[in-house]
Amino acid sequence: MAKIKLKHYHVRKGRGYWLVTPKMRAHGFDNVRCGPDGPMAWAIAQEWEERWQRARQGLDASSRKVYPRNSVGYAFERFRQTNEWAKKPERTREDWDRGWQYIEPVFGDLNPSVITFEMLDGWYSKWCKVKGIGEAGRAMKTWRALYNVMAAMKLCTAGQDPSLAIRKTAVPGRTQTWTEGEAARLAKAAWRAGYKGLACIIAVAWDTSFAPVDVRSLTPGQAVDAGGDWGFLIKRGKTGEDAFGFLSTRTKRLVESYIDGLDYTLHDDAPIFRTQGFAPGAMGGRPRLAVPYQKNSLVDDFAEVRRLVFGPGEKRRLMDMRRAGAVEANAGGASVEAIAAKMGNSIDHNKTLQKTYMPVNLAAVRSADESRRIGRRRLGSEQNVFKKLKLAGGEGGN
Repeated sequence: MAKIKLKHYHVRKGRGYWLVTPKMRAHGFDNVRCGPDGPMAWAIAQEWEERWQRARQGLDASSRKVYPRNSVGYAFERFRQTNEWAKKPERTREDWDRGWQYIEPVFGDLNPSVITFEMLDGWYSKWCKVKGIGEAGRAMKTWRALYNVMAAMKLCTAGQDPSLAIRKTAVPGRTQTWTEGEAARLAKAAWRAGYKGLACIIAVAWDTSFAPVDVRSLTPGQAVDAGGDWGFLIKRGKTGEDAFGFLSTRTKRLVESYIDGLDYTLHDDAPIFRTQGFAPGAMGGRPRLAVPYQKNSLVDDFAEVRRLVFGPGEKRRLMDMRRAGAVEANAGGASVEAIAAKMGNSIDHNKTLQKTYMPVNLAAVRSADESRRIGRRRLGSEQNVFKKLKLAGGEGGN
């Protein structure tokens, strides 16, 4: 096996290490374990050597702050370089970064072992007042997860997180739902207003109970035919669970009409549903291509259509259609296993047994869909109107 020479690469007992000098450490670099000596270890060392050379020459000036060794910020930067961080879903990493912005100004430069209960209590209380209990809770959740990472790095004592003595204030869960008629009105209004991709997203979200991120990310390669019915077989972006969703005849026609109207061919891995775009007319303007929906564009366009249909006072979101599906299925008598198969998650308490004994299957999804239809009829007939009873005894009553 050929050998390569890297200035800061060393082999000890058959394992490779990229070892830094005091000058390199001052730039924020630290020793890197590259694994068993060989091509994989050399590649890792080479990558870090190139990073150092760029930093040394001022060609790779990082916007990230250089934290004191063994500080909270130092630990977080180390964690960002690991495979464990890379394996986290994008949305999870976004949550960590969002929580980190509240941790960093107060604790970033401190060693975790000196952070006390009183310090964390004051920090959490401050963010509850300034940003609200939702953002403060997110910050606390990130701290607790990061504490476990720091404990694994031997920077603090495992199981001794002072924040565990702080009781987080729970954010009230969302309870809003849509009805089938309201979903249909939204889809029709979106189509008529030129938001044809959004109209399809609304209709598909209602039928499948997929989360908005999963609907906007659908591709032709995920479309399948099951016994003559159209559907999408996906792996959920948030949980990685398999999920299948059937389309109603009406939604199938809508999606077909949308695809037939495209002036380009969709590849199997290309997102199907696109933004409205803009073509300059007689008044001119800047052309804007229709592009796959992203989180913000979907939120903005849905808010515009919602305002057109229900006025500015309506605040329900597209995500609430997922909850509506579960409510309907539950009212129709669907089992928790069928609902879990429908939604692509594990909604009972034992996820391991759920995956082992109740895998996603078409029969369970059809059962949940049928229960939704039954539940929809029951919910429609029950108006939850109560009349006060006059419980008064008659003459001679006791």
